[in-house]
Amino acid sequence: MNELKINDIKDLVSIPDISFYILILLIVLGTIIIGFVGYLIYRFFKNKKNPRKRYYEIIKNLDLNDTKNAAYQITLYARKLAKNEREIKISEELISLLEEYKYKKDVKKFENNIIQKYELFMETIDV
Repeated sequence: MNELKINDIKDLVSIPDISFYILILLIVLGTIIIGFVGYLIYRFFKNKKNPRKRYYEIIKNLDLNDTKNAAYQITLYARKLAKNEREIKISEELISLLEEYKYKKDVKKFENNIIQKYELFMETIDV
């Protein structure tokens, strides 16, 4: 019986093992995906406009032909925007000029000095 040769059993064959490389690839891809998601979350919260920028956009895009509403809006947002001494001084001057346009039923268009003061105030605001 020892003389029988079995042909069905073959020698051991080495199988290429790339599981280590797959693990490294998964770790790198996972790190890239987590980094990208973290970056998106960071950008989402960082790009929120602060209130000063929002107030500046509102006051910049006002319709100066609607005099009464514009006077109220300028007064409201000028107080919120003015931070340093120069801005506060110019905003107080502008607000005092706007008083005559607020509390009347029918108001005329803004005078040139008010528009100039408004433009000066907008130039001094640093947002």
